[in-house]
Amino acid sequence: MKKHAIIPIFIPHQGCPNDCVFCNQKTITARQPDVTGDEIRNTIETWLSTLTNRPGIKTIEIAFFGGSFTGLPMERQSAYLEIAQDYKQRGLVHKIHLSTRPDYIDQDILDNLKAYGTDTIELGVQSFDEKVLKASGRGHDSRCVYEAASLIQSYGFELGIQLMIGLPEDSLKKCLYSARETVKIGPSIARLYPTIVIEGTHLMDMYKKGLYAPLTTEEAVSTTKEMHKILMDAGINIIRVGLKSSDLIRDGGQISGHTFHPAFRQLVEGEIAREKMTQLVEETTLSRRQPGSSASPCWDSYESQEVTFFSSPGWFSCMIGHKACNKEYMRQAYPELTIRYQTHDLPDGSIAIAVADNPHLVVK
Repeated sequence: MKKHAIIPIFIPHQGCPNDCVFCNQKTITARQPDVTGDEIRNTIETWLSTLTNRPGIKTIEIAFFGGSFTGLPMERQSAYLEIAQDYKQRGLVHKIHLSTRPDYIDQDILDNLKAYGTDTIELGVQSFDEKVLKASGRGHDSRCVYEAASLIQSYGFELGIQLMIGLPEDSLKKCLYSARETVKIGPSIARLYPTIVIEGTHLMDMYKKGLYAPLTTEEAVSTTKEMHKILMDAGINIIRVGLKSSDLIRDGGQISGHTFHPAFRQLVEGEIAREKMTQLVEETTLSRRQPGSSASPCWDSYESQEVTFFSSPGWFSCMIGHKACNKEYMRQAYPELTIRYQTHDLPDGSIAIAVADNPHLVVK
């Protein structure tokens, strides 16, 4: 059951004069007026009316997304935050959350955010590699990221880091470097986004001219999976993997390439679950092979036996795989095994196995 609810307030591209190659927000925003205080209150009230009677929700937060919040004029930041703070002080919401750029963080900005009760600041970092940042038109270097993150943490804010996969000049090695640098900084939360080629962007122009090749779905899943494992193993809460379809609708909707998938997170976490299940089978059943059998994986040498895989309720769909692809994979890879799948009181991301005549769980 969902315990955390977010009330999203979108401020499309407001506060950001930069022109990153992957972003078309200037085209969209040119047709939109500024978000008003009344609109923010109406949005909050609408969401609260649907959340009030939902059991199990322990935390409700107002989150400002879509633009670089701290690039707004200070007066407008304060006006928006004052509304959010009012709901927080009345106990109707619990947290205030915003996203911004690393180069729009300084002490004056953080003093103001602290005064209005802001809790969480996410930085759109995208990459820690200098060539990727430059080729993507980010307008800042990686040093700016470290300085902003350190300053945010020194104020006691919860820090989030957003990374993108497959930007111009990017590679698997650079993506893994960015994930490891994120771990060194130690944010509480992270988001992983494969690069989407959207109409109205410089990236689309590069794509049409043959100057940029988007990752295939398989490449995007494989790279994101390795980054996910690095962050997850460090205890960082990965709150988003891939864009939602509603994000693309809001941003224009027309895309090229293969990196958008409505179940991208399930693809990534399903791959992780499959790796863990395969390892668990090999570790717990190799010692049970028939005498004289080969040590290499070969289903003919397995004794017929029953095994059960377990995951948390939240990870059950990942264990099964998108469209049950993991069940089918395990069935074909280990035809001599009778495999069942159940939920258990495990952390999200963990998979356990039990062999029929030995109910002791082995967990990965």
